[in-house]
Amino acid sequence: MRGGTVQINWHDLQPVLSLDFHPASRRLATAGADHDVKIWVISTDGSDSKLPTATFQSGLVPNGTAHSSAVNVLRFSPSGEYLASGADGGGIILWKLHSTEDGEAWKIHKTLLFHHKDVLDLQWSHDSVFLVSASVDNTCIIWDAIKGTVQQKLEGHLHYVQGVTWDPLGQYIASLSSDRTCKIYANKPQGKSKNAEKMNFVCQHTLVKVEYRNQDESKPPVKSHLFHDETLPSFFRRLAWSPDGSFLVLPAGLSKHASEVINTAYIMSKRDLSRPAIQLPGASKAIVAVRFCPVLFRPRGSNSDGFFKLPYRVVFAVATLNSLYVYDTESVPPILIHAGLHYAAITDIAWSSDAKYLAVSSRDGYCTIIEFENEELGQPHILPGSTEVAKGNRTCEKKPVHVDSMEVDVSSSKLKMEASPVAVGVTVPAPLSAENVTLRTGELAEGNVTCENKKPVEVDSMEVDVSDNKVKVATSPAAVEVTPPPVSTKNTASSKPTKKRITPIAIN
Repeated sequence: MRGGTVQINWHDLQPVLSLDFHPASRRLATAGADHDVKIWVISTDGSDSKLPTATFQSGLVPNGTAHSSAVNVLRFSPSGEYLASGADGGGIILWKLHSTEDGEAWKIHKTLLFHHKDVLDLQWSHDSVFLVSASVDNTCIIWDAIKGTVQQKLEGHLHYVQGVTWDPLGQYIASLSSDRTCKIYANKPQGKSKNAEKMNFVCQHTLVKVEYRNQDESKPPVKSHLFHDETLPSFFRRLAWSPDGSFLVLPAGLSKHASEVINTAYIMSKRDLSRPAIQLPGASKAIVAVRFCPVLFRPRGSNSDGFFKLPYRVVFAVATLNSLYVYDTESVPPILIHAGLHYAAITDIAWSSDAKYLAVSSRDGYCTIIEFENEELGQPHILPGSTEVAKGNRTCEKKPVHVDSMEVDVSSSKLKMEASPVAVGVTVPAPLSAENVTLRTGELAEGNVTCENKKPVEVDSMEVDVSDNKVKVATSPAAVEVTPPPVSTKNTASSKPTKKRITPIAIN
């Protein structure tokens, strides 16, 4: 592995606000505060001493007739035929790839004008037919990208919607707002339109707060918000679904233990989207973006934590305001940490389709490119009905894999936690009423792990060996405030949210 900040003029030294790799090549699209969208080709000369290079290919703004303000987000469609870009002022442009005598060109296909304020995030449906956008006008809009029309407007947030993501299986849309809530919308089709059921997303859950028992048992429980408020110094909270649709990762998390406040990200199991299943490590800065590697990898046989019960490894990147962490579902600690990459806040993350490159953009006007050697991340997992590209780690899937079943792994009564900067939980074996203990080893301060000795802690019949680590044990399982599906046809939050416990579960 090698990489670093590529010192070229990306967008006239103005902030680079978003970037994305084409799903079938190593073309990288970037967007910035200079109102422009640019296409680059990422390559390497094979020398161990040189960084990957970015070669300018084309600019997408023809004679200033496209975006007239900062471009906050851009995303290629899964088919690779379209590129969507969203900007200040509410404008969204769909670009279409055309073949020309000189090779190829991106031309304006549709202009989508319905948001009346800045567009901050975008996500395509897996079939490249629909698009969902998030805006400063507190709404999300589902668009028919082929017709250029509004399919549905999702309301309910009370402040800027700074992140939105579409389940690759098409069943859910999740949005994250600076009003400190995450909304999960489920598709409940109604009627038929041209022999097909009409899409209809309804708010199913609204994640708001978590409840901890007070250390002084005579006092009432303490409630704490799950997410940062609007003072978070970033316009982006880019959440993401795993490529198989089995779990969702939420950035901008805020976890309070006693008087200590920890920046975190929450992992949501698709089986129960009303509560977080796992809490990722804390960092010194807020987490602003999550992005999954599009390639699934074969297991390495090192899965000792037991939280992800998948037949393959999923790799994903998490960006704080100033650092980058890469995790896989088979290890508790991150497999890669890069700190102090930029002079200003990180804005976005992107993986190349073959898992060869990982790109990071920043408000300092530069991008960092990390290059992985072949099979450095592992051997690609070949799925039924898929084909493997001869070079690189890319596995081309014809359709997303449906992994829906989740269960708690209780095959072993003893779980050993090695020294690692993590926040996880242990669930008591079924069929008991699962009381859980949250374990947090030494806090990660941008790569530094501190450990203190402590005796093993026993939880009912499950023993947790923490002989060389500092462990803090929460006195009780936590409860998440969630809003049940609204009764009326409007997607409004219930005034009396229910409470459910955060019980870490295995993702299978």
